[in-house]
Amino acid sequence: MGWSFRKSIRFGPFRVNLGKSGVGVSVGEKDVRVGINSRGRRYESVTIPGTGVSYRSSSKSGAQGSGCATVVVLVAAVVAFVVYELLFAQ
Repeated sequence: MGWSFRKSIRFGPFRVNLGKSGVGVSVGEKDVRVGINSRGRRYESVTIPGTGVSYRSSSKSGAQGSGCATVVVLVAAVVAFVVYELLFAQ
């Protein structure tokens, strides 16, 4: 087995993911996220808190996936960011 590397830098609901293969970005909260990995694949992930159950789907670069789900997640991320700023920003 070879070496691996992974580091995430968070900016509220936004995250920059650094890894051995490159840089990816994502937006969302712990249990609901949408992003683009280092290979250009778009992904969506949902986790049921406290259960360990999760679902992750991905699509090829430029492919049209579930646009409605993406919009819902992005709106939720923006709302979460605004709430985060209101509660924790000083």
